[in-house]
Amino acid sequence: MSDLTHLGEDGAARMVDVGGKPPSARVAMASGRIAMSAQALDAIRAGDAPKGDVLGTARIAGIMAAKRTGELIPLCHPLALDAVTLDFAFEAGAIRATATASLTGKTGVEMEAMVAVSTALLTIYDMAKAIDKGMVIGEVRLIEKRGGKSGHWKAADL
Repeated sequence: MSDLTHLGEDGAARMVDVGGKPPSARVAMASGRIAMSAQALDAIRAGDAPKGDVLGTARIAGIMAAKRTGELIPLCHPLALDAVTLDFAFEAGAIRATATASLTGKTGVEMEAMVAVSTALLTIYDMAKAIDKGMVIGEVRLIEKRGGKSGHWKAADL
């Protein structure tokens, strides 16, 4: 079991010790999608959703969540992020959220980017559920990461 970084010799879960690693610039991008009715999309696009500015609120929620990833995911390190951005794009029948997280540190920011996207999409659902309770969240995934020992990785289908 010693080959698994999050398991100790006794098989118990543990946080990886990154103390001896040198800091490096790290960036991760993640995206996800929320499918919804045309009525919900139109209301969000027009700023007419019952709870107000859906995408503005989702952006703030995603950034806040990225900053708290270490509190939400049990074995993640709490990180001092340099930046988190969240962008939204209207697609046919959906909204796509894309988050980028970055820092100079000893461990990557993949989880922070994915938590940002997930929380932003959940916030969109919460803000628009009065219009469409049947929205579907999906396709949350890492699309690219740079930095650290493993270097640059990009999803093959992009």
